[in-house]
Amino acid sequence: MNASDGNTDILISLRDIHKSFERLEVIRGVSLDVRRSEVMSIVGPSGAGKTTLLQIMGTLDRPDSGSVSYAGEDVFSLNDRKLTRFRNRRIGFVFQFHQLLPEFSMLENVAMPALIGGMARGKAFEHARELIGYLGLTDRADHRPSQLSGGERQRAAVARALMNHPDVVLADEPSGSLDTHNRRELHKLFFDLRRDMGQTFVIVTHDESLAADSDRVVHMTDGLVTQITER
Repeated sequence: MNASDGNTDILISLRDIHKSFERLEVIRGVSLDVRRSEVMSIVGPSGAGKTTLLQIMGTLDRPDSGSVSYAGEDVFSLNDRKLTRFRNRRIGFVFQFHQLLPEFSMLENVAMPALIGGMARGKAFEHARELIGYLGLTDRADHRPSQLSGGERQRAAVARALMNHPDVVLADEPSGSLDTHNRRELHKLFFDLRRDMGQTFVIVTHDESLAADSDRVVHMTDGLVTQITER
């Protein structure tokens, strides 16, 4: 299940992660490695701890105990300012309901992580247009989210996640709000990005077809990893 610390194929290492909310222990000693350029799915019933584990992996929440390392760097040893900078530069996020800012165009939404990170506006917009073009949405770049279809909004969210060339994209039920056609298109996109950019994905999903196509499937129940299936 876990690789040695010297394995350069390992991008993220979680070790003995525990997390409780009040008296409820949500994560009960999870250790897990994420390999570079893999598509990993995390599955399990509601309440299994999947989203909490993803949030800890993405440094959005701190574990009560245990460690999270990216390429050997213990991220929770960083102070809050450095951790925020690390998250902006090294981790991309895709959420179920896209979370695009309604007052901005697709182009502006996609460019936002780079602008927050201090990239010059012209350079950020140029890269954002490249990503939007890769996703086949060039003619929609200047539209606001309310003018986009559900599938277009979620593809824009993927482009935003890729904006700073992250080590990993963490996706929480990314196809949960999509119809069957757009769900298939989004799944294909993840694997195209792995092929074309070497992108690593960790995806929390209830979608059996996406899990079936993943390189590895991590099964969680009651805050524990109960099985890992290799494809």
